[in-house]
Amino acid sequence: MIKTKICDLLGIEHPIIQGGMAWLATYELAAAVSEAGGLGIIGAGNAPADWVADQIDKVREKTDKPFGVNVMLLSPFAEEVIDVVIEKKVTVVTTGAGNPGPYVDRLKKAGCKIIPVVASVTLAKRMERLGIDAVIAEGMEAGGHIGDLTTMSMTPQIVDAVSVPVIAAGGIADGRGFAAALALGAQGIQIGTRFVCATECIAHDEYKNMFVRAKDRDTVITGRATGHPVRALKNKFSRDFEKHEKTGASKEELEMLGAGKYRIAAIEGDIVEGTVLAGQSAGMIKKVEPAKDIIEDIVKGCTQTLKFMGRVYSE
Repeated sequence: MIKTKICDLLGIEHPIIQGGMAWLATYELAAAVSEAGGLGIIGAGNAPADWVADQIDKVREKTDKPFGVNVMLLSPFAEEVIDVVIEKKVTVVTTGAGNPGPYVDRLKKAGCKIIPVVASVTLAKRMERLGIDAVIAEGMEAGGHIGDLTTMSMTPQIVDAVSVPVIAAGGIADGRGFAAALALGAQGIQIGTRFVCATECIAHDEYKNMFVRAKDRDTVITGRATGHPVRALKNKFSRDFEKHEKTGASKEELEMLGAGKYRIAAIEGDIVEGTVLAGQSAGMIKKVEPAKDIIEDIVKGCTQTLKFMGRVYSE
C-alpha cells in the first residue's frame, strides 16, 4: 500500500489518476479506475454539458467511490460543464487548455478540488496563486497536446516551486515510473496511455492493438507549426501532416487537415488516416487488460522497486 497526500486529499486508495482523454475517458473507464482504488476521470473534451451530466450519473450507478471530471477550458461548453459539475456535486475537477481562474471560487464553494494540468514552473506557480488544490506536471512524453519540458526534469522543479501536492504525468506506465515520480517529489501520478488499453476503455480494438504493437521510437510530434504540438503514433496520417508542415502549409490548412482525425482513429478504428494519440510509454504496453489489473500491477511494481532500492542503498 502506497499512501500519499493525494490519497487523503481525494479520498482514494492509490495515488493514481486516470487521464481525462477526450472521447475515451467515458463512464466505463472512469468507474472501473475508481472502483479499483484510483481516481477515474470523465473527459469532457468538447462535449456538451448534457452528455457530461449523463456520464456523471452513469459513473455513480457503477461505483460509490470518488471520481472527477476533466474540463477542457477552450471548449465552447466549458462554462456549462462547470455548472453541471457543481450541480452534480462532483468532488474533483482537473483542467487543461486554459485558465481555471474564473471558476475557482465557485468550485471551491461547492466543495470541489481543482487540479490543473501544467507544463512549466511558471504556470504551476500561477495556478497555486489562484488557490487550486494540486497540480499535474505533465511532461512532453505524454500523448496528445504537449509542452517543451520532460517529466523527469520538470517534476522536481515544480515540486520545489509550489507548496501544493504535485502529480507527475507523461511517460509513466508501470511501477518503476511510479517509484521514479515519488523519488522526484511527486505525491501521485496521472496515466493516460496505458489506460487506453484497459478492457473498459471504449477505444476501438484496432486503436488499442496499435498501442500493443508500438515500439520505443514509434511516436512522433506534429503540429509545431500551429503552435500546438501533438504526440501520436507514426502512421500514414502523421507522415502526410508532416509533409504539409514542411512544405509551408498555413496554420488554417493544417488545422483543417487534422479536424476529426482523432475520433476516426480512436472510435472508428481508422488507424491509417486517423491520428493515434499516444505517449512514449506506448512501447511498454504488452496487452489489453482490466483497469483493476493495471492498477494492481503498477502498485505492486512500485512497491517492489522501492524495496529493491532500499536494499541497494542500505548495503
